[in-house]
Amino acid sequence: MTNPLDNIRVVLVGTLYTGNVGSSCRAMANMGIRHLRLAAPNLQNSWEEGERMAVHATDVMESREEFATFEEAVADCVAVVGTTAREGLYRQHVKAPRDCAADILALAAQGPVAIVFGREDKGLLNEEVAQCTHLVRIPVDEGYTSINLSQAVLITCYELFTASGRYEPPHEKAPPAPQAQKMQLMKNWSEMLCEIGFMKPVQAEHFMQGFHRVFSRGVFTRDDAALMLGVARQARWAAAKGGNTENG
Repeated sequence: MTNPLDNIRVVLVGTLYTGNVGSSCRAMANMGIRHLRLAAPNLQNSWEEGERMAVHATDVMESREEFATFEEAVADCVAVVGTTAREGLYRQHVKAPRDCAADILALAAQGPVAIVFGREDKGLLNEEVAQCTHLVRIPVDEGYTSINLSQAVLITCYELFTASGRYEPPHEKAPPAPQAQKMQLMKNWSEMLCEIGFMKPVQAEHFMQGFHRVFSRGVFTRDDAALMLGVARQARWAAAKGGNTENG
């Protein structure tokens, strides 16, 4: 099956600093996106900083494509997704990256899709926004809306990667315990607690209700934690005494 992430083209427009390019390459590589385009770059420093910030993603940076204009950089793309933090009349149809990631990937299954990021100091120009087929805005607190270029690349690429379903979370190798095994555990646990003196046999029914709760949902409340800490303290005390004891 074709990986739609292979058709994503991250396009940086008018970028000023190679460090931001390098950091963006690292963010892209983290999310399985490896095609970078620079449109009309206006770099103010050497590539040494870019290489340092790219870390192990220098191959993404070295294989970048450079174009003289924005139009050339997106000419072969079936969709052009612009990112913008600005408000405005022609920017009102923006969506959060998470809300449109699936649609973007569906388009990427048919051909190259450009994800466009503007200049560090002033973003995308109105005439560039006008050429975008989609607009996205990363949700942020209204008290501070400025996001570093590479951070914006990372967040947007993360949403695409997550929506692609390529990440498989780790899972338990062992199957769930059957009820009979759980009840045997509780029986042995009850006997052990009596042996170390944590409780007396006549108290078992009361105490074991608490342990049933802990074993079914985990240590969740202060009472749960206190119960388990009590067992630990009594077990250590019994071990130090080297024999059976009774809780006084």
